[in-house]
Amino acid sequence: MTRAADGREHPDTPSIRPIPRTTEVPGAGSTEPAKGAEEPQNPAPGKRGAVVAALMLAMGLAALDSTIVSTAVPQIVGDLGGFSSFSWLFSGYLLAVTVSLPVYGKLSDIFGRKPVLVVGAACFLLGSLLCAAAWNMAALIAFRVVQGLGGGALQGTVQTLAADLYPVAERPRIQARLSTVWAVSAIAGPLLGGLLAGYADWRWIFLVNLPVGSLALWLIVRHLHEPGRRPGPRPPIDWAGALSVFACGGVLLTALVQGGVAWPWLSAPSLALFATGLALVALVVVVERRAAEPIMPGWVWRSRTIATVNLALGALGLLVVAPSLVLPTYAQSVLGLSPVAAGFVLSVWTLSWPLSSAVSQHVYRRIGIRNTAMLGVGAATLILFAFPLLPYPGRAWQPTVLMLLLGAALGLFSLPLVVGVQSAVGWSQRGTATASVFFCRQTGQTIGAPLFGAIVNGVLSARLGGTSDLDSVTASMDAGTAPEATRQAIADAVHAVYLGAGCAAALAFLVVLFLAPRRFPVLTE
Repeated sequence: MTRAADGREHPDTPSIRPIPRTTEVPGAGSTEPAKGAEEPQNPAPGKRGAVVAALMLAMGLAALDSTIVSTAVPQIVGDLGGFSSFSWLFSGYLLAVTVSLPVYGKLSDIFGRKPVLVVGAACFLLGSLLCAAAWNMAALIAFRVVQGLGGGALQGTVQTLAADLYPVAERPRIQARLSTVWAVSAIAGPLLGGLLAGYADWRWIFLVNLPVGSLALWLIVRHLHEPGRRPGPRPPIDWAGALSVFACGGVLLTALVQGGVAWPWLSAPSLALFATGLALVALVVVVERRAAEPIMPGWVWRSRTIATVNLALGALGLLVVAPSLVLPTYAQSVLGLSPVAAGFVLSVWTLSWPLSSAVSQHVYRRIGIRNTAMLGVGAATLILFAFPLLPYPGRAWQPTVLMLLLGAALGLFSLPLVVGVQSAVGWSQRGTATASVFFCRQTGQTIGAPLFGAIVNGVLSARLGGTSDLDSVTASMDAGTAPEATRQAIADAVHAVYLGAGCAAALAFLVVLFLAPRRFPVLTE
């Protein structure tokens, strides 16, 4: 155990020598370098620029691939068939990314970031090539899973390596750049997918990854030089833990993704999957307790700082699903906007989010990480609760302004917490800690989709009678036959979803308020 200057103890894994800690003064990261710290040295500035470019390209690939496929679904189904299972194009990729994050995080702590990133990029490019060559829907879904296994390495390792490259004071800058990549991808992905599917062929959606990914891979191999590891035997790889984490995460996330869609929540398949998932959770605990270097080490959850951020960003993952799920339909059906204009109403928060992330460092240097996160998520709670107060039918600028403010609030909330976790652990723990954060956020998003979908369908059913759901109501509105009562029902359903998202934000606020340390511990560098 190591002790921070605030008096709190923080666990170390057996293979890591304690490194001196200091606490966060309002300008966290301004501490003196530690003597003898075993952190790998940062690359030279010239090489670092090339590595950062590679990281942004790699992150862009992972971000684009989560959005670019959606607009090409009609062309894909028309060519390959398999309409009943096309949703697995998204679910399979999401499952693979989520369950692989903890595994890649641990492997990057053992073998270094570069080999994990190279293998992940190669796997992603192989999956892209196979997707372009798919001959039916089952093959395309399987190859999307291969892509997702590479995408998990890209997401987690890129974020970890970004923290390795920059000292604490400069980490918000690189994290804000990566947030900007996500924002651009959220807007460009559907547009690029539609253009390629409409004017070329849907297979180019996957082939376009090859030149971009190859450039990122070359830059990483050429310019990223990690220092040699300490002599001595490497710790054994926890293959049993990796397989049990894969199985447990895959079963539980499948139950969440398919529940209420492919089968009712209380049906035999759903109950069987949840029961199997709980049994596998017990297996993971047993296996990981016996492992010398567990994939999911207990210190991640025994550390007050990391556990708090994991819970808070899990709630963030839950709430960010809500606008994406219902706002485009609300904008078209209630406000009467075109699909393009409806997309703009949603996308404005991806513009304010990275801008807010970029300035968050100036805020938390003055008031601290905990207070900055509380300020951001507190504002987000008020904004989400304000959405149901909008007049009916209202004007387009009203939800647009709220989404702009919501993005700004969440930028203040999320980035300081990520930087806080990455700064509270040493190099040999950073991959595992970062992966746990993004694993929890991805899991929150996976839970949020069926949860808010059930809220929408429940409200519509209560308002309209029968078994109405969002898909059938949207189809009727596309045909121009929906009465005013249907529009009002959609507005009520969207308001209910925003209230649920507001509750998730309030939960995150309470987690940070009562569980987060007042001053985040920071390792001297």
